[in-house]
Amino acid sequence: MIEASHLYVALSGHGFGHLAQTAPVLNALRQRHPAIRLTVQSLLPEPVLRGRIAGEFTVVAGAADFGMVMVDALDVKLADSLAAYRAFHGEWEARLDWQESMLRRAAPDLLLADIPYLSLAAAARLAIPALALCSLNWADILQGYGADAPDLAALRAPMLTAYNSAMVFLQPAPSMPMPDLRNARSIGPIADLGRDRRLEIDRRLGLHGDETLVLMGLGGVNLRPPLEAWPALADVCWLIPPDWGQVDRPDVRSWMVLTDDCSMVDLIRSCDVLFTKPGYGAFAEAVCNATRVLYVGRDDWPEEPWLSRWLTEHGNALKIDRRQLAAGDLAEPLRVLLAQPAKPPVAPSGTIEAAAWLERALL
Repeated sequence: MIEASHLYVALSGHGFGHLAQTAPVLNALRQRHPAIRLTVQSLLPEPVLRGRIAGEFTVVAGAADFGMVMVDALDVKLADSLAAYRAFHGEWEARLDWQESMLRRAAPDLLLADIPYLSLAAAARLAIPALALCSLNWADILQGYGADAPDLAALRAPMLTAYNSAMVFLQPAPSMPMPDLRNARSIGPIADLGRDRRLEIDRRLGLHGDETLVLMGLGGVNLRPPLEAWPALADVCWLIPPDWGQVDRPDVRSWMVLTDDCSMVDLIRSCDVLFTKPGYGAFAEAVCNATRVLYVGRDDWPEEPWLSRWLTEHGNALKIDRRQLAAGDLAEPLRVLLAQPAKPPVAPSGTIEAAAWLERALL
């Protein structure tokens, strides 16, 4: 009986995009089956998890993956990442024993991984049914960066074995190609839909209502541009994260005063432009909420070409470079972006598709 089932979610803490993919699916599943028990294993902060995943669930703090070692939101430390993978796989059996012990204690009926391969490997050894869900996988991200590493094949082998052990690897649009997966299944995009709170936001920020409101979010691994040195742009207001600190400019506001009852997706839906970097959560939520996107290039990230192509095809978007980011040279990019004919929102059909896969697996 589905209502008595226990779903265990292994969630990567490498940025917030994995949570943005997984939370809507879990919420859709529990709308239909509210009594399902849920355990979430992740190093993401518990308040962040509870802010996106509805209902009661148990949080288990534990990292089953690390993704890539980052300099900031845009740049990878390749040598450090390769060293970390070598160390991780050098302790593979001990790590696998640790993950198995966690799964034994939880005794779930099904595991969902986005996308720790260690968790999938442990589930396979314990004969726990498992699904994977993600727009990328770490084996192909590593291949994109470390193709010249002499031990790359040996590093990727256990990763691919684990990913292929899942009954299905769901790839929400837009996903990067995953040619070494035999169980890949394409589904539609996954995203939460926000509420248009613009009138209230203008009132609470003391805006006139005719400004171009730009929401700035560069992902879970923060990168703060030098806002103090940016030139002021006529009728543009920048809405920044609280942890970027105080900026003594009348055209810069913190979203801190809004977050008591206004979610991040509400902010995306309500602002004129989302200023961000390539990432699944930001791009999918912007397109599904019909919000324009100004983004700074991340050209070496192996997933970017597919993210950017889909964004440009389905949404209103413009790419800038690092020099423009540093200098705040954004007047012309914003003008061009705002002049694009508005495209309609895309339905996040992958949310229901992925929830249906989970439902069938729990029957």
